[in-house]
Amino acid sequence: MKKSTTMELKTVGIKDISYPVKVRQKIGGHQETVATISLQGNMPHPNRETCISTLISILNKYQDDISVSIFPDLLTEIKKELQAESTHMEMTFPYFIEKKAPVTNTCSLMEYTCRFTGGIGFDKDFILSVWVPVTTLCPCSKEISTAGAHNQRAEVNLNVKYNGFVWVEDLIKLVESTASCEVFALLKRPDEKFVTEHAFNNPMFVEDVVRKVAEKTLNHPDIYWFSVGVESFESIHKHSAYAYIDSDEI
Repeated sequence: MKKSTTMELKTVGIKDISYPVKVRQKIGGHQETVATISLQGNMPHPNRETCISTLISILNKYQDDISVSIFPDLLTEIKKELQAESTHMEMTFPYFIEKKAPVTNTCSLMEYTCRFTGGIGFDKDFILSVWVPVTTLCPCSKEISTAGAHNQRAEVNLNVKYNGFVWVEDLIKLVESTASCEVFALLKRPDEKFVTEHAFNNPMFVEDVVRKVAEKTLNHPDIYWFSVGVESFESIHKHSAYAYIDSDEI
């Protein structure tokens, strides 16, 4: 029989803890939301038993002002307190923006999924991610049909690295300007007519949307890396259509 040995573990942390946070808004003030947070540290020192309590304590300290701009401070403090070689954090949360319907100006809250990802040490990086629902309308369907064309809801995932500061709202607006039409939480009849006809007059494949998002992101003065994926939940197929671009491959 093999002799049992004790394996040394270096990376420990917490995963998928639900936590109330306040996120800065471009319009001013903060939006209260509930984030799903994962935190981990690479710690060669024998103090890993204090890891959980330390992580929760530092999260409590920064709870009232969570934004990408404070990630370096938060992770540096964790790294110092745990004597870690590196630390990494992911924070995913729903973010709500008030939108007006295109014709009636009816207001409603639109939900978007956002993520802050950051690291200090081995994995020194900060990424802002958004998932934005949009409408796409098939150009082929429009071309071969005498009446109508099939459309579907799609989701765009944009991830960026940048210098300075970039607002979540600006990334969402950038993405929404690239599709056949935006998606709204509440529409009245005149609004439904508008979005249907707008999509019909602006047909796009997922490849078209990916290219447009990439072009606009490349022109952003503060963004130096990005990746974008678009999944179209097809209305006449069982499968989804998908396209992806990484700026390192352009």
